[in-house]
Amino acid sequence: VQLVESGGGLVQPGGSLRLSCAASGFTFSSAYMSWHRQAPGKERELVAIINRVGGYTNYADFVRGRFTMSKDNAKNTVYLQMNSLKPEDTARYYCNAQYATGDYWGQGTQVTVSS
Repeated sequence: VQLVESGGGLVQPGGSLRLSCAASGFTFSSAYMSWHRQAPGKERELVAIINRVGGYTNYADFVRGRFTMSKDNAKNTVYLQMNSLKPEDTARYYCNAQYATGDYWGQGTQVTVSS
């Protein structure tokens, strides 16, 4: 199983980024996928989750209305569109797959929101 995140970077407050997570090694369409983040000195927290077919999503209160998660089963990829970014969104963002054989994590991609 491999999860590879991309799309992070440095952005000014109010800006946007789109993260991608490319998955391989398991039946992607059968997995629940989620995004998490961890800032220095803080615990990892759930940002968004999407069901197997991509028809249901749920978001943490601190990103609801600003972030949108989507799942493309044809491309084995999930996305996190992040708009209206705030300095407090600065963190390393991780992709997670919950599948029949276990719980899998990528290495993460760094997002820094700063002027």
